[in-house]
Amino acid sequence: MTTHYDPMPMIVQGAALVSFVWTCIIVSVQGIGIYKILRNNSAPHAKPFSPTLKKDDVPHITVIRPVKGVEAGLYECLASTFHLAYPKSKLTIYLCIDSTRDPAYPVLQKVVSAFPDFDAKVLVEEQDPVLHGDGGHVDKLGPNPKIRNISRAYREAKGDIIWIADCNVWLGANSAGRMVDKLFGFLPDGAQTKPYKFVHQLPLVIDLETPKTATEEEQALLSGPIDISAPNSLLDYGGRLEEMFMATTHAKFYSAINTVGIAPCVVGKSNMFRKSHLERLTDPAQNPLLSPADAARGRGVDYFSSYICEDHLIGDLIFKSNIPGYRNHGLVHGEVAIQPMSGMTVTAYIARRVRWLRVRKWTVLTATLVEPGVESLIGCLHMAFAFTTLPWFRSFFGIPPTWKAFGAIWFSAVAIWMVVDRLLSAKLHKLQSVDVNENTPAFALGSTRTGGIKKKPFLTWFAAWLGREFLAFPIWTWAVLLGATVNWRGQNFRVRPDMSVTRLDEAEGAGLRPSTPLRGNSTSNCPLGSKGRVD
Repeated sequence: MTTHYDPMPMIVQGAALVSFVWTCIIVSVQGIGIYKILRNNSAPHAKPFSPTLKKDDVPHITVIRPVKGVEAGLYECLASTFHLAYPKSKLTIYLCIDSTRDPAYPVLQKVVSAFPDFDAKVLVEEQDPVLHGDGGHVDKLGPNPKIRNISRAYREAKGDIIWIADCNVWLGANSAGRMVDKLFGFLPDGAQTKPYKFVHQLPLVIDLETPKTATEEEQALLSGPIDISAPNSLLDYGGRLEEMFMATTHAKFYSAINTVGIAPCVVGKSNMFRKSHLERLTDPAQNPLLSPADAARGRGVDYFSSYICEDHLIGDLIFKSNIPGYRNHGLVHGEVAIQPMSGMTVTAYIARRVRWLRVRKWTVLTATLVEPGVESLIGCLHMAFAFTTLPWFRSFFGIPPTWKAFGAIWFSAVAIWMVVDRLLSAKLHKLQSVDVNENTPAFALGSTRTGGIKKKPFLTWFAAWLGREFLAFPIWTWAVLLGATVNWRGQNFRVRPDMSVTRLDEAEGAGLRPSTPLRGNSTSNCPLGSKGRVD
């Protein structure tokens, strides 16, 4: 007599085991991230040591701030660079913009003229001699608009330390010192540990919930009226979704992955590294990760001008390249890069998330493909499936293999996830680790200080949380499975599998500048790395 075995139960059990392992990974990663956030964002940290060194020993920083258009709190964000508690003689500040016709140009002029005792200037891309001067050529660099914007500032940097901070983030007074301390391995007591090759900050969005895109001071510098009508539809509250994402899912995984240090999980909001390192690492003669064919590229940031995800690629190359005596990447815990946001619609939020995912699709393909599993709704499905399928849970906990038990577990897990997110976002928005003074704008004071942001009522917060969670999978599907083009800084690009991009002519849809592939591509599993600006 022949016995026939049904293979389905074995397949189902195997799938449930995979779901259980995935559940353990997600819970562990989130636990690490939550622990690091609670530990490092509950009070101001010790004053940095590097600014107290002898004058000649203080590292010189070139701060590069790329600008495109007028964003919420632009003046305050740029002015925060001049309020840094760091020796003025050791700061060079370059505000970079592509054209004098950009509406933000008068704001840049205003902020530089307000601080005449600083080594600061506005650099305009259309005046770059390499691209537009005698002997220069517009195609000297690839199509990446951010690299073209900052190329001159990088070339003319003073000293070795490069700090690229997007124009739409506010920097705390002690952030420069703490970034340098981390980069050089200085401890608050003056002791020194192993230095890092690359350091960065946790980005945090504060939704101002007003459609204005400029402060009163900025409005006085701009031509034409600015719409100041109040939001009148749910579709006007995309900023709440972005704020929610950055203070919950992104913050947890970003903190955790950078704590474990298994991958170069980097967002291009506020990054610091050494120019000497990047110059050497982008030279094929000195870096075995590169191909001899890459010798035709530029050096430093110019090397990445044919790629749209330059922030990740710079961090990835530095992470993967061997520099003896240095640690890889260091997240400056507690020192957040605060981005005020105003007037983002839900449509704009979806478009930005689609762009982000399409850019990342080929830079971290595996991580992008599994990303839906780190979201609450699908992640908790894995948990419910495992708990109601694996016999261990029935034997030890009495969990029956029924749909009713499945639904109860899923609902309970999602509810717990939501409560944790509520507590975590409330903690981050208190901004307790941020040093405040008379120059601190209202959006950077936090929800517990007088004059700061208001804590959102639970129902308001819950509506944003539900919207963010339920939109996550449809956005992922549209971005990852149904397209490869992105619009960034007013230009259209097609992202190719080798991570290069082709800039598209809007009129004809033709590729203008194809590029060659980058060697040593990342296989990082940072599930929530970003490409930089949030427009």
